[in-house]
Amino acid sequence: MNAEQNPTDQNLVTRRESMRRGVLGTAGAIAAGSLGADAFAAAEVKKTPEQIAAAKEKTARDDAARAKAAKKGKVKSVIQIFLWGGMSHNDTWDPKPRTGYEYMGDLDRSIGTKVDGIQIGGLFPLLAKQMDKFSLIRSMTHGNNGHETAAYLMQTGHQPGGRLSFPSVGSIFTYFRKDEYKGLLPPNIVMLQAAGRFSEEGFLGPAYKPFATGGDPSADRFEVQGIVNRGIDDRRQRARRELVDKVNLMGYGLADAPEMIQAEEARQNAYGLILGKGKEVFDLSNEPAALRDRYGRNTFGQECLAARRLVEAGVPYVTISFPGGWDTHGNHFATMKRQCPQLDQGLATLLADLSDRGLLDSTLVWCTGEFGRTPKVSWEPPWNGGRHHFGSVFSVLVAGGGFKGGNVLGASDDRGEQPAERPVYPGDLLGTFYLLGGIDQNAPLPNPLGIDAHVLDTEAEGMKSAGMLAELL
Repeated sequence: MNAEQNPTDQNLVTRRESMRRGVLGTAGAIAAGSLGADAFAAAEVKKTPEQIAAAKEKTARDDAARAKAAKKGKVKSVIQIFLWGGMSHNDTWDPKPRTGYEYMGDLDRSIGTKVDGIQIGGLFPLLAKQMDKFSLIRSMTHGNNGHETAAYLMQTGHQPGGRLSFPSVGSIFTYFRKDEYKGLLPPNIVMLQAAGRFSEEGFLGPAYKPFATGGDPSADRFEVQGIVNRGIDDRRQRARRELVDKVNLMGYGLADAPEMIQAEEARQNAYGLILGKGKEVFDLSNEPAALRDRYGRNTFGQECLAARRLVEAGVPYVTISFPGGWDTHGNHFATMKRQCPQLDQGLATLLADLSDRGLLDSTLVWCTGEFGRTPKVSWEPPWNGGRHHFGSVFSVLVAGGGFKGGNVLGASDDRGEQPAERPVYPGDLLGTFYLLGGIDQNAPLPNPLGIDAHVLDTEAEGMKSAGMLAELL
């Protein structure tokens, strides 16, 4: 402002300039908005007829899934059998016996099941008899061949590599059941060890981390870490408790203080786990010997039995990790012949036992790995008959919790190398689980960065989707 200019005049000029810029900004925004709308419309126009049809099919499936789920009771518990390393789909639940030795080795026999027209691998005769209790997805796909990243996709429904580490499906169920579940046992239990491929609790924090039991349920005593201690029987544990009570004078005269009430409640809960009903859930000696034999007197079989007991106790989420793993780059066929019969026996008995007890309708059971294995066998050294990581297409078993039995969804091609029809993506699978569990897949999640985060990613965030699994509900 020069010396001769009136301050009032200067203010008027400033206001006029501000108004001029505002009008220009508004006009620019309107123009940009028009261009954005035009660009969006143009993008829509550029969609192929196939893309438009696929989008309509996805919407129809999602709508149908919600309508069907609304007529069902909410899932109370989930049992997840995660086959770390990735189990071959060709040798198990999507056999391709006509592809020959190059693809099937000596596991080229498929068998009929209780449901006409459905065949599975010859190593699963007991599951074949239970086919009416479960369904198979033969077109699961995500295209990721890395253990950690593929496991993250299958367990979270989010793309790896973002700013946040998202919680797994078990931690999500735990988070949304935190006000409902009042049991002594942890709400999210994994037997026997967490695989450590990624942080299962993600940004939700340690309160939602799964409790790993350790131990071996097929041993004479299932030594659950922190609950059933090695070398300390119940009598000795009670004697220790009584001694602590006698010498512990902390808080004497302060029993009514809120802090002491909370401490005493925590102490009683802890002893309820160690010496009360919490511990009893893990005592498999209470089960009939014949039933334990049916499950299989091996670690996996007894894990399945323990999972059924945990469901009876109301635990929301139970994960069974198959001991030994399925990462069969070498020695593949020998491993399959050893492990598949155990998986067959334990899983088939679990489904039958849950059904007999009236628990299958309210308990969702799912079994898969992070991916499948290459359909074509690597016969050359150093593999000498191995299968490698394969995320293009693989199989998932689902049962109970609102899922129909006796169905197959989707298909792989003649060699099991690509989805041939109805691809299913991680978000489609987990979204259906959440729907049956009464969890909104679009619900926001609190996180340390305070950014917009939801239970599942959307297609706009890079996750493919063909729609929830309405066909199996």
